[in-house]
Amino acid sequence: MIRGMLFALLVGLAGAAVLHIVIILALPSFTGLDAYTRLQSYDAANRFVVFSPTPDENGFSDGDPYLRVAACVFEVSDRPVHLMASGSVPFWSFAVYDSSSNEVFSMNDRSAAGGDLDAIIASPQQLAGIRKSNPDVISQSVLIEMPRPEGYIVLRALAPAESFEGGAKAFLNEAVCEPYEAEAPATTTE
Repeated sequence: MIRGMLFALLVGLAGAAVLHIVIILALPSFTGLDAYTRLQSYDAANRFVVFSPTPDENGFSDGDPYLRVAACVFEVSDRPVHLMASGSVPFWSFAVYDSSSNEVFSMNDRSAAGGDLDAIIASPQQLAGIRKSNPDVISQSVLIEMPRPEGYIVLRALAPAESFEGGAKAFLNEAVCEPYEAEAPATTTE
């Protein structure tokens, strides 16, 4: 009898602990305070928003004294998104997240061809079409398959000293996050 009560008590405590963890992890999506929802409030779809060292009205900032950060909200329902950035920074990285803040892809300049950012984010069907109509794009751009149509990108540039600030800010300000303009495949005439 005591064993049964002890077992029931332990199962109840374990269940309560799991329930509390689930509620805590799900809370941002219920309150609208998740990163995707807050980034949408900038009303800057397909454009990078560069953050300052101090938190703005949405709570976003660089967060690290040596990194400059920008973010872009996008949607691939109608068209893929093309990311491009280049410049003289000691290090850059970017991460693609879906609308639930799950990381889909990340990369840095050490694995980029030529050190420049050139990536295309698309749905599986759009990627198949791009590969079919323009097979050369594979050698030029990183192709990223997006499981959901909405998401956001976080782009970071390293500025370890004051002398790197200008380059990092220029890199982020000139970064492109826009609908992909597919080039027509070359045709041969005989």
